[in-house]
Amino acid sequence: MTTNLKPILARLAVGETLSAGDAEDAFGIIMSGEATPAQIAGLLMAMRVRGETVAELTGAVRAMRTRMTAVEAPDGAMDVCGTGGDNAGTLNVSTAVTFVLAGLGVPVAKHGNRALSSRTGGADVLTALGVNVDVPLDRLPGVLRAANCAFLFAPRHHAALRHAAGPRVELGTRTIFNLLGPLANPARVKRQLTGVFDAKWARPMAETLGELGTERCWMVHGEGLDELTVAGTNSVVELNHGTIRSFTVSPEDAGLPRSPVSAIRGGEAAINAAALGALLRGAAGPYRDTVLLNTAAALIVSGRVDDLREGVAEAAASIDGGAALAALETLRRETA
Repeated sequence: MTTNLKPILARLAVGETLSAGDAEDAFGIIMSGEATPAQIAGLLMAMRVRGETVAELTGAVRAMRTRMTAVEAPDGAMDVCGTGGDNAGTLNVSTAVTFVLAGLGVPVAKHGNRALSSRTGGADVLTALGVNVDVPLDRLPGVLRAANCAFLFAPRHHAALRHAAGPRVELGTRTIFNLLGPLANPARVKRQLTGVFDAKWARPMAETLGELGTERCWMVHGEGLDELTVAGTNSVVELNHGTIRSFTVSPEDAGLPRSPVSAIRGGEAAINAAALGALLRGAAGPYRDTVLLNTAAALIVSGRVDDLREGVAEAAASIDGGAALAALETLRRETA
């Protein structure tokens, strides 16, 4: 194992790419606190300018997974999250999807954070809804079993990333770390629906998950959003037990009407929390349609349904029958 970042930086400086093993070593040095801020910034920008590879993503994720605080999850647990970085300021979609899935008995180990590129992140809206996102880590498996969902607050599970925090802030631009979070779920889920801020990253991220043992995932991008949208055509890259394919999805494929992205524009945590609560109580409109579409996709990934229309019907039943709201209430109670 390499313990000195300088030889790796020298290779990157002349445009070389790293193997998965070399990348794992490099990010291990960073996450162990053995690299200087200048070295970290140099490595991140060298990769960014040249373009990060699947091997480099794979090695970096392995380094993260080795050092993360893991959480035990039941078989069949999945994640629904996004990379962030779309700067769209929409209502919280994947958080709402979490409760709809939980209401259907699909365990969701939701990996997330506070607002970074949006006005209200998953942790922010959950806090506004009365969920304790700082529940002791050893209680999380029990919370997940009781509520069929749990929020895995990224900074608590990936403390080793603190060593790169300063250089990332000072660089002020997208780096490989923006891609890594959704690839390093602390519950080691084998299935996930993940939104990406730029469609060009969907296939590399799917390939990376394939290298890391993921069974099935959809990497999605819709009209500039890191989630599926009812505003237009969505790009999807699916990994299904080693096979990768690309296709598009429209709201009409799911039997849903179109609405502009502006119809789900959000705001501060209290505003987004109120909208999410209203949604779970049955409020109709573009927000509900967006959540139904994303839930349907997640149900396909979970193996519960075979097509989007069937998934939309199940998702609607979870909301209208009160199961999704009950999942939120259970999560609130279990994390008190």
